[in-house]
Amino acid sequence: MQNTAETGPDARIDTTPLLDDPYAALAALREAGPVHRIAGTDGQPAWLVTRYDDVRSALADPRLSLDKRHATPGNYRGFALPPALDANLLNMDPPDHTRIRRLVVKAFTSRRVEALRAPVRRIADDLLDALAAKGRAELVADYAGPLPITVICDLLGIPAEHRRDFLAWSDALITPDPSRPEAMKHAIGAMLEFYTALIAAKRAEPGDDLLSDLITVRDDTADGTDADRLSEDELTSLAFLILFAGYENTVQLIGNAVLALLDHPEQLAALRRNPAELTPAVEEFLRYDGPAALAIRRFPVEDVEIGGVRIPAGESVLLSIASANRDPKRFPDPDRLDPTRELSGHLALGHGIHYCLGAPLARMEAEIAIGALISRFPDLRLDVPRDEVHHRRTIRARGLISLPVAW
Repeated sequence: MQNTAETGPDARIDTTPLLDDPYAALAALREAGPVHRIAGTDGQPAWLVTRYDDVRSALADPRLSLDKRHATPGNYRGFALPPALDANLLNMDPPDHTRIRRLVVKAFTSRRVEALRAPVRRIADDLLDALAAKGRAELVADYAGPLPITVICDLLGIPAEHRRDFLAWSDALITPDPSRPEAMKHAIGAMLEFYTALIAAKRAEPGDDLLSDLITVRDDTADGTDADRLSEDELTSLAFLILFAGYENTVQLIGNAVLALLDHPEQLAALRRNPAELTPAVEEFLRYDGPAALAIRRFPVEDVEIGGVRIPAGESVLLSIASANRDPKRFPDPDRLDPTRELSGHLALGHGIHYCLGAPLARMEAEIAIGALISRFPDLRLDVPRDEVHHRRTIRARGLISLPVAW
């Protein structure tokens, strides 16, 4: 069984290259071996899995738990979320995961999402109308961000006046400022206060929205059982997760995709000529530079072997989706953007029982947002030199800090 210097228990790989040039760094790691010992997203030791077959198998392996209670001491130091925000699907295994997912999955079926297509298109058009006369925009703040936050807040029934606050809280969680540790603590406290007050308001005056429906599920005692009930913490945590993930993943997908097209003008021109190709193109955007650099970390409930490397129970395992989606053994010429690629099996939205609940909505939003943008502004271009466009310096997710454009 492999246990080399690169992956041995006392070896740590410097993660700085993963921040500076992640795809080049991941390619080197993938070539060197399937599993490596690194300092994880929280500074604690972790095992990084890099190759497609291993990542895909691990995503569906029931021995790899999302529940932090399976971590042994010294193997996890993540967000210090209160129980009312932490009891969510990203930290759960069956049977609780199965129970909660069943209660919310109906809101994200392909049929229900398709019914949102016209409203999403109106939101995109309204945002572009507001930008058209200006001739330039910061695309993340002015378009890629407002579109998904509006969609998911409408779905949950969250008033418009609270949306700007949520964007600030979200940024504080995704890319915390080490010089201002109090900012994350403040964001967590503000989020908890916000969701608690919102649920109380919806409980007193229900609306025609997903959150009101979930509150009804939580409070309904007609059957006299708890088999399909939510606890109060699970209700609050679910609202938090739907809003947080529904915004973060989609804004990053849209921003990364637009930048990729600006980097490949021939592909941009081809999509503008053939807008029907946008649906399969979104799959290539997800594979090529998707929002999920890593899957949610796992903790083995028993010793496991991945890629010939033995990983002890309770240690932290990071599954590199970004690396798997650029594995040349699965995707020929993987560093080339090709929206016409015959593509199946990318892992950008996960695999197995933890596959992204909002995948149909994210795909549809990205297709509409990108299509409306490139159609409205045929001379869309970067408004700064390319080397001034940067991604957030985190291996937790893959998203742009800003994207200044002009037309």
